[in-house]
Amino acid sequence: MFTKIMVPVDLAHADKLDRALRCAADLAQRYGASLVYVGVSAATPGSVAHTPQEFARKMESFAASQAETTGVPSEGLALTSHDPAVDLDPTLLRAIEDTGADLVVMASHIPNLSDYVWPSNGGTVARRAKVSVMVVR
Repeated sequence: MFTKIMVPVDLAHADKLDRALRCAADLAQRYGASLVYVGVSAATPGSVAHTPQEFARKMESFAASQAETTGVPSEGLALTSHDPAVDLDPTLLRAIEDTGADLVVMASHIPNLSDYVWPSNGGTVARRAKVSVMVVR
């Protein structure tokens, strides 16, 4: 049913992604799919990495760790954006097409008041993606 599952990952909050990561791995195991973990970072130094190259290494390391833990073939993809806070949704939507993913599994947060004013990333990706999107709380 699915062959490649894309999982957006924020390495700064990797500790809060457990449910989405487990869900993606379970689906990948069930359908014999591979996983591609996608992270978006700015080109400027940040809390996770100082350079895009360092960020790419950390994404690959994260994917390798997940592959070892789950036994699912995985890869890490690091994307650079001028302003991830603004460009995150379009960057993730391009990544879906670029990776050939046929399912996206992404973590969400518990809705709060600001979600009534600004749409969530998961909601925007689900609304605009041409593939199935599972938003995991």
